[in-house]
Amino acid sequence: MTTRKSYSALRAELLTRYPSGQTSNGISVDDIVQLKIQNTYDTHLDIAREMAGVMRADMEAYDADPTRFTQSLGCWSGFHAQQMIKSVKRMRGTARGTYVYLSGWMVAGLRNRWGHLPDQSMHEKTAVADLIEEIYTSLRQADEVALNDLFQELNAAPDEASRAAVIARIDSFESHVVPIIADIDAGFGNEHATYLLAKELIKAGACCLQIENQVSDAKQCGHQDGKVTVPREDFIEKLRACRLAFEELGVDDGVIVARTDSLGAGLTQKVPVSAAPGDLASDYIKWLDTEEISEANPIRDGELALYQDGSFVKPRRLANGLFPFKAGTGRARVIEDCIASLTQGGADLLWIETDTPNVDEIAGMVNEVRAVVPNAKLTYNNSPSFNWTLNLRKQVRSQWLAEGRIAEADYPEGNELMRPDYDATELGQEADARLQNFQHDISTRAGVFHNLITLPTFHLTAKSVDELSRGYFGEDKMLAYVKTVQREEIRRGISAVKHQHEVGSDLGDTFKEMVGGERALKAGGHANTMNQFAAE
Repeated sequence: MTTRKSYSALRAELLTRYPSGQTSNGISVDDIVQLKIQNTYDTHLDIAREMAGVMRADMEAYDADPTRFTQSLGCWSGFHAQQMIKSVKRMRGTARGTYVYLSGWMVAGLRNRWGHLPDQSMHEKTAVADLIEEIYTSLRQADEVALNDLFQELNAAPDEASRAAVIARIDSFESHVVPIIADIDAGFGNEHATYLLAKELIKAGACCLQIENQVSDAKQCGHQDGKVTVPREDFIEKLRACRLAFEELGVDDGVIVARTDSLGAGLTQKVPVSAAPGDLASDYIKWLDTEEISEANPIRDGELALYQDGSFVKPRRLANGLFPFKAGTGRARVIEDCIASLTQGGADLLWIETDTPNVDEIAGMVNEVRAVVPNAKLTYNNSPSFNWTLNLRKQVRSQWLAEGRIAEADYPEGNELMRPDYDATELGQEADARLQNFQHDISTRAGVFHNLITLPTFHLTAKSVDELSRGYFGEDKMLAYVKTVQREEIRRGISAVKHQHEVGSDLGDTFKEMVGGERALKAGGHANTMNQFAAE
């Protein structure tokens, strides 16, 4: 973290310029000190540089102790990110180890000008950078509001000992600003387009870019069908584009997450050219689904032929011109993708998109990668696309059957396991215990440095609004709001219950006093209804 000047150092520095304690037009040195301290970062590029260092330090700590994994929630507004970090700081006393995930899915679904769109890179590129900018603006404003409160305490301190205690809290203040892992999808175009967009994301504050190995113009959500991957050398060029963007902007420690969708992607758009056996192209081509060329199956006009293992074959080609891979080869392609991204693409972290949350499956793949790159680390998507309850209950049932602990008839095999009847059963409780330990297990056993949930605030907003609407427009009316929202805010100590203060009303009053003194027209007087929460 950057070392910032202390309160005393800043004040002493300003007093050398203004020995009287005021500027020529009557501005107090103390007010200037406050504003300088509240401005925790000058630019968002400064944020990118510092947060890259934070991530690098966290990665080093994880290498030494894999229980020190990091976490994030996907946020689709600055307010979501702000409230998440405030909650973590309130609970832990620090936000260290907590990041913000910026999901391309949620930008497409919620933050673009064309409405609710699927995760297919259909949203405008600028929406991603705009959201990063918004998130960091909100986190910096949280700093301003919290520091303004401390300065109000300082101004009201009754003696020097009390002042010294508040100044110590100001000097040790921990910013709400944390790293953002920003989803750049498949790069939104060719390698030059990727580079240009990467620069915009970095200038907005992103210290970490996550990019996937799908074709930009055919990009699909990682949990949808129809995914089309690019040859590895094409993906490496996108990784280089991201690295060049970091280097150009002086974010020397910028972090790149290379995501592979190959586990669920059965198609490629392009057959790369191999220059020598065993190169990236030949290792990609070998997995194509091919047919033997024979008299019964001759090569026809417009078809392609490949020479493999001493004979000519033709790759199967679909009506849309895409080439399918051999069935069951996804796992092997994932391993090769990961090794190439780390050893030749310069990626820092991997992301393996899976179709179910299975620790053993991930660990198996990571162990193979680590046989070549021993310190390989992952970012893992604890995705809402998984039916977590059903998956974990099925895993427990399967294991217990294999161990002879239960009989087939003790628990149903399929979706019936979702029924609430099984919540309190031994199997249901064991599945919940594994859910609670899932991130610890996957981090210590499968090399997962960063655990994230991509879309939690999408689902949380839908659920919370549904819960409030059911009561408010139903029988409970105002009780629904008070019981499910306000009373809980008060009792949990959620600062947003004082919503005027949360968005900077008191901060504005302070500034009015700085420039107007007793003439300041303040909003926080005795008639402000937020005073009803003053004791909370």
